[in-house]
This record gives sequence, structure tokens and C-alpha cells, in this order.
Amino acid sequence: MDFAYDEKTEDYRKRLLAFMDDFVYPAESDHQSEGWRPPARLEELKAAAKSRGLWNLFLPGRHGAGLTNVQYAPLAEITGRSPWIAPAALNCAAPDTGNMEVLAEFGSPAQQEKWLTPLLQGRIRSAFAMTEPEVASSDATNIGTRIARDGDEYVITGRKFYISGAMNPECRIFIVMGKTDPDAARHVQQSMILVPRDTPGVTIRRGMTVFGYDDRDHGGHAEVVFDAVRVPAANLIGEEGSGFAISQARLGPGRIHHCMRLIGMGERALELMCTRALARTPFGKPLAGQGVVQDWIAESRVRLEQARLLVLKAAWLMDTVGNKGAHTEIQAIKIITPSTTEWIIDKAIQTHGAAGVGQDTPLARLWASARALRLADGPDEVHKRSLARRELDRYRSDR
Repeated sequence: MDFAYDEKTEDYRKRLLAFMDDFVYPAESDHQSEGWRPPARLEELKAAAKSRGLWNLFLPGRHGAGLTNVQYAPLAEITGRSPWIAPAALNCAAPDTGNMEVLAEFGSPAQQEKWLTPLLQGRIRSAFAMTEPEVASSDATNIGTRIARDGDEYVITGRKFYISGAMNPECRIFIVMGKTDPDAARHVQQSMILVPRDTPGVTIRRGMTVFGYDDRDHGGHAEVVFDAVRVPAANLIGEEGSGFAISQARLGPGRIHHCMRLIGMGERALELMCTRALARTPFGKPLAGQGVVQDWIAESRVRLEQARLLVLKAAWLMDTVGNKGAHTEIQAIKIITPSTTEWIIDKAIQTHGAAGVGQDTPLARLWASARALRLADGPDEVHKRSLARRELDRYRSDR
């Protein structure tokens, strides 16, 4: 790999760094949602990003900016420094990113025209409804929601929770994962289907918190009930039984995008730790002169560089051999990057003392986000289990 930024990446970086300084950071102090609706100022930021060509950077091919994963990685890292504002301002926020990827790759022309186009334009938001409260959703084959064919329609019945973005009034469409054939082979029981939010039988039961935060800036997280919801058969994405495969195709890019942003979160936390350590003088000696704080700072830099290199390797493999060929590295970064960033933010909080747990710095929210990402898109333990099996299989075949 060549670790230098190519000309295209460098151009995007310069424009994005200027956008962060001119628009994003100044908006942090008063970026308050209005109920569950994102702040009105977000529309101004989106317009500014569009006018600067900083739009849909995550999506390769004709629908997006045409960047490779290696080119997008440093840009996503920059947006991770302000994860509640920057990704949404650039139309690069989850879960819309993954949903747009699904529709771009697997959606029918009619589905793309009706739902992908307004998502690409940033006119609507979306949600991905997979996680359920009554099953171990870390194993996606456990999904209990039923998608039953009835003539020219499908009937969806089930209960989902922690459905990100669903509290946002601009969320107009759900991609719902459920079982179309419970008697089929384990990995072909599931399907995905498009369910408009205003369909009769769809009930947003409640907003759900994450470590006490309601994540209104992201559109919240919801418990959603589907009670005999009827949609046209044409709303099925792909074919019956393809849901599990589509979910894996969706989650690979989603995982690396999270990890790219996590590097930026860690960089912001390290920056805050250093400035705090230089500004505070307890017991007649600057915090920066304390050996334990120096150890935290040095260890943070080493861990960040290690994580960034592994993320870049995964991105390079996705570009060169495809997502399947990068499977091991994607799992590895999903294991190490959230925990690395969580550790760094924790030390930054410790350096700030009481100020680190309050609302005057972004550290508490950054920590909550990093800790939650050790569960999102599969908990650490599931990825470790799969990774260990793959390693063991290499030696089983040798035997």
C-alpha cells in the first residue's frame, strides 16, 4: 500500500477540513434538536456541503462520489471528530448509508426511483429494522418477525427495537428483515422488504436511550411494532430467502464506516486530553508533566495508529479483492477500533475530571457512542468467535 493521499483524496480533505472549521465546529454549541426533528440549521449545513461537492462521499459508482474505500477512509475519519453533525451534513450518516447501498445494489428500478433517489438527495431519512427484543439478534437467523405472502401482498408481523433513526419525522421508509419461510435452510429463511412509515399497522411505540442519551441528532432509536402490516409484493428487495445475504453485504461497509469515524473520535479525544493536560496544574505541576498522563497520551497515539493502519488495510482489501476477501480484516477492525477509541476517550475523561462527564465537552457523548459500537453491527464476542473459527479452520485443513 501507498500511504500517501492521492490528488483526489487530498482535494477532498482540504475542502472537508475547511467545511468542519467554517460550519461544523461552530454549530456544535447550539446544535439542539426540535423534538425528534433534527435542528433546522442542519439543512443549512447540508446545502453548504452540497455546494462544495461534499455529498454522498461514502457511495462508490454512479450514485455517489466515486471514491474508493481507501479514498473515503480519511474523509470519514474527519467527520468522526463531530459524529452528531458532520456525517448527516454530508448525507453520509447511518443507517441511511447502508440502506442506500442496499437499494443501489439490490433494489429494483422502481424501488430505486421511489426511495433511493430522495435518499441520495437528502430529502428523506430511513431506518433499518432488524434487531428484536425477544431473540438474540447477534445471530441474525434468530429473527422472529414474520413476512407472509398473501396474494399480491406481504403481511409483516413482529416487534423491533433500537431501530436507529426511526424517531425522526423525516424517516419515511423502513427496510424490514423477517422470515418468509421458517422451514427453509437456516440462512435462506429471511427476506428484506420495504415498509413505508405511514403504512397502517406500523406503530412507533417509544424512543429508546443509549446510556441515557436519546440521540435526537441522529433521529433517535425506536421500538417499532408491525401489526399485520400489508405492503405490495413488489416491495420485496431481491428474492425471498435473500435477506441474510443482503444483510451481510450491507453490514460489511457499515462496519468499516463506523471504524473510520471512530478513528476521528479517538483523535478528537486525544487532542482534548493534550490541551487539558497542558492547561491544568494540580499540586504545583502541570498534568502534562505527570508520568501517568504521559503514558495515557503515548499509549493513545500508538493505539490510534495501529487501529488506523488496520482500517486502511481492510479498506484496501475491499477495493482490491472485494468485501468477502476482506472478511477477516473487517471483523478485526470491528473488534479493535471501538474498544481502542473507548479506552482513549476514557483517559481523556479522566484527564478532565468532572468536566469530562458533563455537557461542556463532547467526551461523555463520544464515550457513549464508542461503547455502543461494541454492540452495534454485532458484539465483540460474535466477531471474535467467527474470527477464531476461521483461524482454526486453516490448521484443520493442514491436518
